[in-house]
Order: sequence, then structure tokens, then C-alpha cells
Amino acid sequence: MSYRFPPGLPHVDAMTPAVLVLAGPVTRDEVAGLCDDVRARLETGGARVVVCDVGGLGPPGLGVVDLLARLQLAARRAEGRIRLRDPDPALHALLDLVGLRFEVEGQTEEREPALGVEEEVEPGEPAV
Repeated sequence: MSYRFPPGLPHVDAMTPAVLVLAGPVTRDEVAGLCDDVRARLETGGARVVVCDVGGLGPPGLGVVDLLARLQLAARRAEGRIRLRDPDPALHALLDLVGLRFEVEGQTEEREPALGVEEEVEPGEPAV
């Protein structure tokens, strides 16, 4: 018995994260609905990340920080996380100020240099 692979590329089911667009100033009444929306997207989709597009939120403030913290908490309770898309630099600075760290789309990860990489030394210095 023999099997021949079909022509072309194999079918790959890409796990693309759901996107939640946050626009305009969000009121306290809307926060619970947005948290429910994050939980629902994580429970129905196969991805464990919800991308929150925060480019349209307007000027950052503590209300935005509270919203993002609650969305992250709702995502964690659903065994997922949120990732920010297009955050304002001021929002990024405010999140750092209050001690909240979020994964940002397109941001490189901070990590240690690869093993075996030697740093350049001045001529005449002994090797370590």
C-alpha cells in the first residue's frame, strides 16, 4: 500500500489571536462588558492571547491603566493574556510608572545574550 502526498503546500491552521479594538474614552460601566468580551474570546478561540488595540483610547490616564489591569486579570482567569497594539508612548511610560508590564506587539523581547559570545576587549587585557 502506498500513499502519495497531495500537490502544493500542506494545510496549516494558524492560531491568530483575537483582536479587541478599544476606542474612545471607556466608561466604568463598559469595563465589565469588555472583561466579559476578553474572557469569551479566550474561551471560544484556540489562541491564548487577545490583542488589545489601544491606539484609539485617547490620552492615557489612570482610568486606562485600571481598564488594562482589569482586562489582564480577566484574561489570566481564563488562562490567557492580553497583548497591546499601538500603545501611546505616554501610556507605556504610565504603565511602567505604576509597575504594570504588558507584552507589546512588535516589541523585541529582552533576553540574555547567546552563550559562547565573547565581548570585545582592549588589546593587552587578559582574557577572562
